[in-house]
Amino acid sequence: MYLLKKKMVSVCISTYNGEKYIRRQVESILIQLSEDDEVVISDDNSTDSTVEILHSFNDTRIKIIKNQTDFLQKYTYEKITENFENAITNTKGNLIFLSDQDDVWHENKVALAKAKIGDNLALIHDCRVVDENGSEIYPSYFQHIKAKRGVIANIIKCSYLGCCMVLNRDILQKAMPFPKKVPHDLWLALIAEKLNSLIIINNKLIDYHRHSESSSTSAFKSDKSIWFKLFYRYHIIFELIKRFLKSN
Repeated sequence: MYLLKKKMVSVCISTYNGEKYIRRQVESILIQLSEDDEVVISDDNSTDSTVEILHSFNDTRIKIIKNQTDFLQKYTYEKITENFENAITNTKGNLIFLSDQDDVWHENKVALAKAKIGDNLALIHDCRVVDENGSEIYPSYFQHIKAKRGVIANIIKCSYLGCCMVLNRDILQKAMPFPKKVPHDLWLALIAEKLNSLIIINNKLIDYHRHSESSSTSAFKSDKSIWFKLFYRYHIIFELIKRFLKSN
């Protein structure tokens, strides 16, 4: 059992065949962490050099764990959620930062988030949307998608990205285990919203990369069918009702 450390930062990264971008992402993270912080990386059986690149840092703050899954279908959000849950379960810090494998953190992200989150269960910040070469696509993700607060508004259209999310460890008691058919980031944001404990800041603290290998369509038009979208939202509502009935 891990000894939890209240002032410690844990960064969680879900990796899967991320060799093209993972080095620059981890470099942008490590430079902001103290010697007592950690980067917990759950790798979902990458077949490229992702794990070798991570080992090459030779940094004791990096902890690589395997997510033991066996699947043949396209890498879906269910698998990403499962991978993040594996990483989060193995953290020791009181503040948990979620990170994609292919973005770049701005140099003030950790310090500013730590200063702003207070006693809130979660903090979400804005980001700059860029292409695979780092060229700006949109200066503000929030402005581009017309981000809105609220549980209903975000079930209809999610405004929040996991890679822009910082969690107070206390939220895990309410949110975990994650429902199988609800993305982890939306689920965490909805739990914090429902408990009136989500702080949103307009600071752009990462470069959010969109490219042909991206695992989600965030910032672009969804390619999902209307039936998928309806079924997806049904599951979100069902899981929220079930979770809060269970907790009361």
